[in-house]
Amino acid sequence: SESMPEMQNKSRELLEEFRAVAGKVGLLDTILPPVLFLLLNGLAGFQTAMYGALGTAFVIAILRLRRKQSLVYALAGMGSVALAIALAFLLGRSEGYFLPGIVNGGITIAIALVSLIIRKPMVAWTSFLARRWPLDWYWHAQVRPAYTEVTLAWTIFFALRLWWQVALFQGQNASQLALVNALTGWPATILLLIFSYLYGTWRLAQL
Repeated sequence: SESMPEMQNKSRELLEEFRAVAGKVGLLDTILPPVLFLLLNGLAGFQTAMYGALGTAFVIAILRLRRKQSLVYALAGMGSVALAIALAFLLGRSEGYFLPGIVNGGITIAIALVSLIIRKPMVAWTSFLARRWPLDWYWHAQVRPAYTEVTLAWTIFFALRLWWQVALFQGQNASQLALVNALTGWPATILLLIFSYLYGTWRLAQL
């Protein structure tokens, strides 16, 4: 059985991986504005939802500045919400609010596939950002297969998520699209990180 220090070390490494994947964009930036947009759109109409989501993003940006976080991250949060609202307005469909996330998912899949083709798996880069181990170690013949396999698992997940999102977008089902985004967002990301860590450490031991 594992000792308490070993379990604490694993928990700390998982947290570092999560922070590397999440970056500086927190849960509030990605969860509150779309949820509020969806609720207000159903209760009070698109215009109210638009102002509500943008106002929420503005408040979150102010909180970031009060915590002395970078202005870049505060503006990025507001900018992403503003872009989503602009697309929803231009398309005349509330589902347009979720279009930037769908496009971002497609870009993530493309990056993952390219990283697999050039044999520099994407998950190895996220691990490098979190742990700062020498890059050459990740490309070693007895290390790279583990990160390649985990990257492949992430690619399959993002591909299935994208297919589901596009189907709901085409069906103009904003409520289900918001639910899918929520469930396959942070909750799924946390589960994937746990799987990646457990499978990766097991695979490295086998290699």
